[in-house]
Amino acid sequence: MNLNALQSDLQGDLFTDNTTRKLYATDASAYRELPLAVAIPKDQKDLVTLVNFARENKTGLIPRTAGTSLAGQVVGNGIVVDLSKHFGKVLEINSEEGYVWVEPGIVRDDLNKHLAQYGMFFAPETSTANRAMIGGMIGNNSCGSNSVVYGSTREHLLEVKTILANGSEASFGPMDADQLLNQDKSLQRKIYAETLEMLQQPINQKEIIDGFPKPDVPRRNNGYALDMLLRQQPFTENGEPFNLSSLIAGSEGTLCFITQAKLKLTPLPPNHKRLVCIHSETIDDSLRANLVALKYAPSACELMDHYILEATKRNAMYKSNRFFVQGDPQAILVVELNDETEAAADEKVNSLIAELKASNHGYAYPIVQGDGIKLVWDLRKAGLGLLSNIPGDAKPAPVIEDTAVDVKDLPAYIREFNQILNKYGLFAVHYAHAGSGELHLRPILNLKTEEGQRLFRTIAEEIATLVKKYKGSLSGEHGDGRLRGEFLPQMIGEHNYQLVKQMKRIWDPENIFNPNKIVDTPPMDTFLRYEKGQVTPEFDTTFDFSEHEGILRSAELCNGSGDCRKTELSGGTMCPSYMATRDEKDTTRARANMLREILTHSTEANPFDNPEIKEVMDLCLSCKGCSSECPSNVDMAKLKGEWQHQYHKSNGIPFRTKQIAHFSKSMKLASKAPWAYNLVFGNRLTGNIAKAIAGFAKERSMPALAKQPLSQWLKKEFKPKTSNRKVYFFCDEFTNYSDAEIGKTTVLLLDKLGYEVLFVPHADSGRPQLSKGLLDEAKDLAEQNVQQFSALVDANAPLVGVEPSAILTFRDEYMSLTRGELQQKAKALSAYVFTVEEFLAQEIDKGNITSKQFNTETKLIKVQGHCHQKSLSSMVPTKKMLSLPKNFTVHMIASGCCGMAGSFGYEKEHYEVSMKIGELVLFPAVRQQPKEVIIAAAGTSCRHQIKDGTSRIAKHPVEVLWEAVI
Repeated sequence: MNLNALQSDLQGDLFTDNTTRKLYATDASAYRELPLAVAIPKDQKDLVTLVNFARENKTGLIPRTAGTSLAGQVVGNGIVVDLSKHFGKVLEINSEEGYVWVEPGIVRDDLNKHLAQYGMFFAPETSTANRAMIGGMIGNNSCGSNSVVYGSTREHLLEVKTILANGSEASFGPMDADQLLNQDKSLQRKIYAETLEMLQQPINQKEIIDGFPKPDVPRRNNGYALDMLLRQQPFTENGEPFNLSSLIAGSEGTLCFITQAKLKLTPLPPNHKRLVCIHSETIDDSLRANLVALKYAPSACELMDHYILEATKRNAMYKSNRFFVQGDPQAILVVELNDETEAAADEKVNSLIAELKASNHGYAYPIVQGDGIKLVWDLRKAGLGLLSNIPGDAKPAPVIEDTAVDVKDLPAYIREFNQILNKYGLFAVHYAHAGSGELHLRPILNLKTEEGQRLFRTIAEEIATLVKKYKGSLSGEHGDGRLRGEFLPQMIGEHNYQLVKQMKRIWDPENIFNPNKIVDTPPMDTFLRYEKGQVTPEFDTTFDFSEHEGILRSAELCNGSGDCRKTELSGGTMCPSYMATRDEKDTTRARANMLREILTHSTEANPFDNPEIKEVMDLCLSCKGCSSECPSNVDMAKLKGEWQHQYHKSNGIPFRTKQIAHFSKSMKLASKAPWAYNLVFGNRLTGNIAKAIAGFAKERSMPALAKQPLSQWLKKEFKPKTSNRKVYFFCDEFTNYSDAEIGKTTVLLLDKLGYEVLFVPHADSGRPQLSKGLLDEAKDLAEQNVQQFSALVDANAPLVGVEPSAILTFRDEYMSLTRGELQQKAKALSAYVFTVEEFLAQEIDKGNITSKQFNTETKLIKVQGHCHQKSLSSMVPTKKMLSLPKNFTVHMIASGCCGMAGSFGYEKEHYEVSMKIGELVLFPAVRQQPKEVIIAAAGTSCRHQIKDGTSRIAKHPVEVLWEAVI
């Protein structure tokens, strides 16, 4: 097998290195297996080349898009073919006839953003819809919360273009009887002929009807959809035209490669939505309320149990989404009702609540509408990731999480389900699609232990028997993969299983397409991510990872759900380098996976001294987007900082790293002659030489040095007024030396607004040291600041800072760098530390600052949020603060990270990626603004990036407010 020859034949890339193979060895399931290679095809010709190579060399091809499979569909020992990077185009939109042609790598939510201008959308969704791609949705026949109305992907798949096992191209769409018998391509004709022959046999028809899940179970992903084909013509007289795309949907990439898909479009529904959030004291009561709710034709009926609701309390981002939760319910059933008018929607809501009360179901029924709807659904969709945020090795295991039964059978089925778990002293998490008869049920298991893996199999076997009793489907939407394939003979009968195997042979005689999935799967408890009896190594770290029992378990929080693979169209910050490169290795998931791989298995004296970890960490901007947006709270900035620290122990600290980390020392020296510094870096010739020596990109401008450090001005020139409203000002190192004028403006603004601004000399924030892994130095600075300010700061005299990345260290890293009594002080202190925007917004709420203190000039302000503000604080205070002057209009720029990320954007090897990140949303948004529009950004890095990328000068929000003060 000559993989080098294959690489030379491809326009795209082929990776055989260990780093890439490890990153593609897992998905969102419990499985792990190293692939032979990873291919990133660039065009359709590459796919044909791969098919021919696989056939000639007897190896498998594993199609993959976002890699969020929960049954191990994209894990295997063949060549993983990642279609997510180059196969994401929308090819044709025909709103008149109601269809769209797309490539398989288009993200479902991104597609719907394209379609919105036509008043249409692709209806099936998944909880992963902001990164799930159409190819994966077809492969799994995906559906989601709205399946009670729209069904699954199969019902919306009109036609597919494919590459078959012999390398030929073929299209599969609706066909009448004459077309079925007149195929001119040999393999395609053979597929039609043999499929028809199989389905025409009365014994097969009887077995299929008797053995597959009963028709009242809408969610059915067991085996191939032979039962669905029987519902079409010529087997059902008034059925839909015969269409093999119905078979391809749910086939998990085991029959062919999809190159294009024709999807049915649906008009956007009326937007008079209401959510009724039914609070119940038992799961059983919630499921009975579900049967009542279904009478009112809901567009969704989704359940969250108390385990998920508890997990939301631990997540920084999703805490605020709990606004509708009353008390501590055992379950909340979220029912979405929609109608043509507001009045009709309200009538539905009132009638539902009245019937629920009359039948004694639920104890609270908060109604949510408007912007709150998205917050509730975001909370529900985060369920899978939130569940992983449980300390320790026992986690909710993806083993029987996808069972579906007739919705009328659901209460009885769940009761028996829990009785089975109780036999083994287990309990399960319950969530998701109650309205469709499917709950995602995950028992808490420790798969690192022999007992945990034994229960993994035992529970699967017993629940399969229970599902068969109710004639349900073992897989409702997540597919068989390698997890449930073993149980297919039991679920659909041995006769039908042989028909499924025959179908695989008809399409794929050489077994090259995703082998060992659905049929001929290995035992479901083999190739698991964790080995039996696996020991979790412990490491002595400078950051405190005790909340999750160590750094390795902190990396293991990642369950592979791929929330970090969002594109820039989805909003949010995580993960900026992936948004720019679209490479898996640049995701939070990849970095967590690599840490897990190396720290678990390395035998080196210093496991952190590893080139594979270094490679995947290279483009991490430490933006901290993951710390809030990852439902599992994987804080990659913290993990990277610790890795850097440990790596330096074996490799020393590079010159440039020292320069950046010791920014304050260098600037203190330079501030003795700021004119000389500014002259050197302000001149292209000398500036380029200096940047080359420092390892900075020559294209990058350097920030000017202030004529006078802010700290000198505060000590020698500023005279605070006396007031009973006091505030301590934190003079961070960036503001002190580069943005002194912004610091002065902040102090003068607070002074003018009636505050006594106090300043005491203090240690640096430590942000430069943190960004470069010099944790011992950062720890020392943190301890000094915590000790000093704990004695000064309280609710009546809070600590306020200008630069978000610096002041927010008090609320983040300081609590991990300290220990014992000092750590308790750090936690107490953090409650009284604010960004200036937060402080001013609070004072506005208290009525201490009013619009009367500002002029009435009309201004439009576009704001770029700092990553750390978005992650550790909020942009709401900034908007509230800038909206105070009566005629100010404030718009938030819908971008993620600006791309600068402190020193990252200065470094010559990172400059290009830095600018690509800026070009995703921020730069175009700024460039299209007229000159009179004010661009505002709190972060010094953000302002610098905007200047270099657009030539616009951005102001700090306090500068904007200062200019308006009377």
